[in-house]
Amino acid sequence: MTTLTEGKHAGGFLVWEVLRDYTRETITIASGAGKLEPGTVLGKITTGGKYTVLTPAATNGSQNAAGILWAGVDASAADAPGVALLRGPAIVNRHEIVWPEGATEAQITAATTALAALGIILR
Repeated sequence: MTTLTEGKHAGGFLVWEVLRDYTRETITIASGAGKLEPGTVLGKITTGGKYTVLTPAATNGSQNAAGILWAGVDASAADAPGVALLRGPAIVNRHEIVWPEGATEAQITAATTALAALGIILR
């Protein structure tokens, strides 16, 4: 018997947004970020303005939550284009968000607060 597993869908985390042309933007995911799933919380690297996985221990800007990846992206070997939810008003399903592995409750709370400051509310 074959077991099928359904992965995350592009934008599957979104509950509501005011206007997609306002809340989303095309961005560049920095090389080395790996294979990212929809709903991955992103940080923005200060130098160059590229995005990567939220990295709470970093000091390059990526320690601050700056958006949520819309669809899967593979930036393992090279920079890759992607779309991200960067501002609100928007409401997302907090159970569909992908946090960095090992993120603590305090780090998740800080990132949730940073996203709320952008108008992205987790419910």
